[in-house]
Amino acid sequence: MNSAYARCSARQRCGRNRRTSRGRTVATSSSRMSGTKTIWECNSPDSLLDLSARFCITHLDTFLTSSKAEVDTLHLPTEIGEKLFQMAQEEGVDLDDKFIHIFRHLTRICRASLRESSITDRGIKYLLRHGLRELDIHNCAGLTVQTLHNINRYSDNLQNLCVGNSVQILPDYLQPEGTFSDSESEDGRDGNIYEKQGFIIKAPKLKRLCVRDLFVNRGPMFFDLLLKPLTDLNHLDLSGAFHNQGMGSFGWLLNVSQLVSLTLHNVQDVEDSLKTLCQLKNLHHVDISQCNESRGHFKQPTQFMETLVRSLPKLRSLDISGTNLAGTGGERTNTESVQCDIAGLASRVDNPLEFLGLYKTHNEASGRQHIPARSISGDSCEAQILVAGQRYLDRPTVLENILNDLFHVFRYETCQNLKQALDILLLAMERHNHEKHIQISGSASLYYVVKSESLKRDWNVKVKRKILGTLLNGMLTHREDPTMMRNGCLTLCQFQIPADVLFDYKRLVKILLHIVSEHTSEENNFIQRAGIFLLNSLACQVDGQQKMLVGSLGAMEKMLLIITDKLQQGVCDDVMETAWSTMWNVTDETPVNCERFLNGGGMYLFLKCKDRFPDKADLLRNMMGLLGNVAEVPSLRHKLMTKEFVEEFAFLLDSCSDGIEVSYNAAGVLAHMASDGPQAWAVDQPDRDHVLFRMARAINRWDLRSGRNINYRSFSPIIRLAGVSHTPECQLWAIWALANLTTVTPEKYCKLVVQEGGLSLVEEMLNENSDQVKTSLHQVKEWAGIVRSNVLKWEEQGDLNLEFDG
Repeated sequence: MNSAYARCSARQRCGRNRRTSRGRTVATSSSRMSGTKTIWECNSPDSLLDLSARFCITHLDTFLTSSKAEVDTLHLPTEIGEKLFQMAQEEGVDLDDKFIHIFRHLTRICRASLRESSITDRGIKYLLRHGLRELDIHNCAGLTVQTLHNINRYSDNLQNLCVGNSVQILPDYLQPEGTFSDSESEDGRDGNIYEKQGFIIKAPKLKRLCVRDLFVNRGPMFFDLLLKPLTDLNHLDLSGAFHNQGMGSFGWLLNVSQLVSLTLHNVQDVEDSLKTLCQLKNLHHVDISQCNESRGHFKQPTQFMETLVRSLPKLRSLDISGTNLAGTGGERTNTESVQCDIAGLASRVDNPLEFLGLYKTHNEASGRQHIPARSISGDSCEAQILVAGQRYLDRPTVLENILNDLFHVFRYETCQNLKQALDILLLAMERHNHEKHIQISGSASLYYVVKSESLKRDWNVKVKRKILGTLLNGMLTHREDPTMMRNGCLTLCQFQIPADVLFDYKRLVKILLHIVSEHTSEENNFIQRAGIFLLNSLACQVDGQQKMLVGSLGAMEKMLLIITDKLQQGVCDDVMETAWSTMWNVTDETPVNCERFLNGGGMYLFLKCKDRFPDKADLLRNMMGLLGNVAEVPSLRHKLMTKEFVEEFAFLLDSCSDGIEVSYNAAGVLAHMASDGPQAWAVDQPDRDHVLFRMARAINRWDLRSGRNINYRSFSPIIRLAGVSHTPECQLWAIWALANLTTVTPEKYCKLVVQEGGLSLVEEMLNENSDQVKTSLHQVKEWAGIVRSNVLKWEEQGDLNLEFDG
């Protein structure tokens, strides 16, 4: 089974251009406060606030008002407003203009995170009017430079701004004169409005600025103009920034000399920044890591490192991942007083860094012994990989490599920290839902994590739902990818189906129906098999509402198409057999699905399958079980009343296939058809009396102690037949069924007999005190006595257990 698993084929170096995926990071409220992201939380019930917020978000009409007076009187505190926005993201609601408009006058919020949203400039303007302190916009393709103008207009309180991938609100060039497309003037000829106004971003209180993958085509003063007005800035992240005319010596960083955190991940020409970096004396954290191997090659790595570290007295955190700044290892410092395997960090031996990023450094630096840092991200051991996973969640190209490294740990080693590994897998998959390689690597590793018995003891219902919800997000997004489907199905098999997935039942059904109908090629045979087995499990042991849902999503039609395809191939395999089994489960006490079966040509396929594969016992049992469900529906029985069908059912009465199951189901179908009386028997041949004779003969041959391969949720159709006095053969089949099931499985079925009135009916039949419930067959009474005896014995046993318990 494990060999069927797939992962990314190569442990690739970073450096490809990739678009960021959709998805949201799952984090508990406590983890948000501490800054550590995690999916783990206690299993306590949701708070009343959470429950109320979830209801309101999923029923937005709650807030719709019918008059201006109501608008003016309804107002929610900021804390409630922010909870509603947070809940909307957790529930996957698109924070679009319509959503924002509902809350325009209803509440005020201070923080807004808009990830993967279809919001436009107009919606953002509504939000900015709240006087936001924090704004995070990521992968919001509907935003334009107009949003930048709105930010500048309403940014008096803004302290934290993050402009993520796929957000094109900043200009990509500066020009001294001429037409400029970003001008707000009517004729569009204001020259360079940014140089004229003296800023690109106007936010006097801004302390944190993050702009990812910024591309600047031209304008040597661009970064000066971006940073110079932001005098209070202390955290700056320019990951992926690129200037077509070069980054210069990074002197523009001196405009924000109070910086304590600077991230220049994957920025070009970073080697030229040394002189400037050394002047930023307040820096606590510096990230000059690279995803591009050529960019990560410094001409004088040891000298660069040594100069940087000695020049920054407050430095506590340094990331040089993907570079050669750790040297070759041959220039290590090794004296009696100092041992350091990274020469550029020898000055920090007595004052080790809190964090050092060494993931994918050249010359395998993370595997060295003497490194002056308390926490290290790297790729030489599980602990370092896990640190890397936590720190680089917003870097999809790096994250892809980390997940490949984790997969190697799960597959070939023993993972020591499964809880943290699960954290990283789910957070990565949730945040980068559209990154196919992250989903494939993540789901492959997820299989190994969730099959761990030790971890299963630690997780609770909430964590289990997060695992399943995240997996289904990925499967739904990448449903055309066979590898993702295979990984997903194998991981799902580690859970209790259907119990564990009832909270997300509809989405899983949709995914599985897609799998069984679209992944049908020979090379995808395993995927189709896994999908149809899971679908069959989903349809079993659920209530009628869910069975109707499965039918409404097209399950019957897709199963019939699969069977038609297998017939054309001349193949009866477990996929065909399970397709019939799925329809058997989905039609159980669900008339609408029975009708779908008949309307889809199901009876024609039944005859074809029986003729083509006469020796397939499991196939025949599944088909007859399904027809038993159809026969229970009074309005559909006339569609079974044809010479061809009745002859087939009568012939199967004498079948020994699969023990008594085929014969039992054939008798059940005929019993329901006969229960409508002689006037409803619309065929001359076979003769009704002859069929009933053969039916009684078959029933009397069955062993009452036969074990059964069947699962009843209700006895109401059987109990109805037990009261059909005008045709005692119907009673014979029904009472035998009750006697057999209460004999073989009393703990399961005696209770059902009592609850659904079966015991009362048997009592009336045995006491002969009712004209409605009587029988002319001695055998019926004998088996009715067995039913009563079994039930009474079960009740006595229950009373005895109560006495012992007391």
